[in-house]
Amino acid sequence: MESSRIQKVIGNHEKGYNCCQAIVCAYCDMFNLDEETVFKVTEGLGFGMGSAGTCGAVSAMVIMAGLKNSAGKIVEPLTKHSTYALDKKLLDMFYNKNKSVMCVDLKGIIEGRNPLRSCNGCIVDGARLVEREIFPGKFEEYVGEEY
Repeated sequence: MESSRIQKVIGNHEKGYNCCQAIVCAYCDMFNLDEETVFKVTEGLGFGMGSAGTCGAVSAMVIMAGLKNSAGKIVEPLTKHSTYALDKKLLDMFYNKNKSVMCVDLKGIIEGRNPLRSCNGCIVDGARLVEREIFPGKFEEYVGEEY
């Protein structure tokens, strides 16, 4: 069993990667993808897609669900419904813990609202779900800061 990569995810974020980049880049080798390409592809998904929309950690989970689940058959996309089901499961789990999947809510961007979760907290939660649900049995359970 491989060690959790959540410390790598946190380290990526501390180096300036956005929340989506921090997660997907930490696991890109699992899909035989190079980090520079993944970094470029996920750049626009930080800060809730640049406008406080869907949280970058949530976007990362959805990207990785597709990478893991899709059969990649362009002319016969039969796996999309099972990927959508995995997306829903991940989003529901994230929402149940954090009470939102929207960056604007999680960071408390609207005046008068308290933040629900820090970015580090969101990326730890997202990476935990990736390790548990997308790569079950592959990684040791992360034991570290909750943020």
